[in-house]
Amino acid sequence: MTVPVPPRDASPPGQPRKAAAAAWIGSALEYYDFFIYGSAAALIFPEVFFDDSDPATATLLSLATFGVAYAARPVGALFLGHVGDRLGRKKIMVFTLILMGVSTFLIGCLPTRAQVGTLAPVLLVLCRVLQGISAAGEQASANSMTLEHAPPHRRGFFTSFTLSGTQGGQLLATLVFIPVAALPEEQLLSWGWRVPFWLSIAVAVVGYVIRRRLDETPAFEQQTATEGVVKLPLLVLLREHWADVLRVIACALIASVSTIFTVWALAYATSDAVDMSRTSMLWVGALANVVALAAIPLWAALADRVGRRPVFLVGAVGSAVTMFLYLWAISTGNYPLTLVLGIVTFGVVYSAANGVWPSFYGEMFPTRVRLSGMAIGTQIGFAVAGFAVTFAARIAGPDGDDWTAVAFFTAALCVPPVIAAITARETHHVPTERLGERAVEAGAERPAKVTA
Repeated sequence: MTVPVPPRDASPPGQPRKAAAAAWIGSALEYYDFFIYGSAAALIFPEVFFDDSDPATATLLSLATFGVAYAARPVGALFLGHVGDRLGRKKIMVFTLILMGVSTFLIGCLPTRAQVGTLAPVLLVLCRVLQGISAAGEQASANSMTLEHAPPHRRGFFTSFTLSGTQGGQLLATLVFIPVAALPEEQLLSWGWRVPFWLSIAVAVVGYVIRRRLDETPAFEQQTATEGVVKLPLLVLLREHWADVLRVIACALIASVSTIFTVWALAYATSDAVDMSRTSMLWVGALANVVALAAIPLWAALADRVGRRPVFLVGAVGSAVTMFLYLWAISTGNYPLTLVLGIVTFGVVYSAANGVWPSFYGEMFPTRVRLSGMAIGTQIGFAVAGFAVTFAARIAGPDGDDWTAVAFFTAALCVPPVIAAITARETHHVPTERLGERAVEAGAERPAKVTA
């Protein structure tokens, strides 16, 4: 016998905004931790944790530790996605924030290579792995939470706050590092670099208070009450939604633009080949993130009107072009030009893809496997993006100044996202409770059934 599934109960008044705020603040705090590591890996760690007798090799090894967290992300996604689809989004959001805060604080406490030798980089990598595991569940759980609480016609706008929170965290990390980078060399390398990492202890306290007060989503509660949770979400995901997992993996490669902009371009601009000041280049990132804070929700609101695919494609294709211009500007040593193109590249163009992907990816999956699908798909793609920095450092040549090779490499990484987005279904008009149903997403509205 079949019975109709009742419509999804709306979230209580104010809950969508509360969920978006919790996602924004939590992601900002979480990615503050994550991005201060990127700044330190480019500017500090080559001298503190690695052999500085060969600066190029030390920089390469330091950037490789940045990518280690991305390698750990798929492993974390398998576990955290499974738990999130079985026990709920809220538990994962609390756990990931605490883990990130603790692991980042410990980085600030690590001994240097001069103090304990090769044990120092080993401990650094271990803490970086814990950061990666935390990040694996953070965005997927926050995106699922906001998407399932949001009004159906504004899912793009509300889910974008997870990514604007990420940009806010990156902005905060950059602003904290600007005065730190301006310290005298001796103070910077002895204790100054540790301060931003120590500040992360506030993440565990603030994040716990904010996210413990958030309600579980109506979509997850309805799934639990009607069909029940899936015992093995990964099995269902790979059996029924493998094509969408592959699409998300390919689309997630767009994050390479962020990692190369944030880490490799910063290292290149402050190297002997260009010799821009650390503080000046950190301001490029800071101002680009200020613009991104406004651009991300605007792009997402546009996606609620015209669809996810066109907005994502603007970001993917545009990033391939503007990153080439940005790296060229750095090579000229012209700081005003670098500043303007940095803001355009990262603050405006990349924000189109960055702002829409939380809804674009999440809407590919039904409630019962949404967190697993987003976590596994994104984190495998992000793993490649994380090591894109290491590859960029390698192909830039022995002097690290072959920016054209890095620009073409970045453009090549934008091709799979374009192809995947073109082949994806458009879902911005599909009701939340119908997401993941192929016939409905193709345009055939039909009532969902469940077998009793």
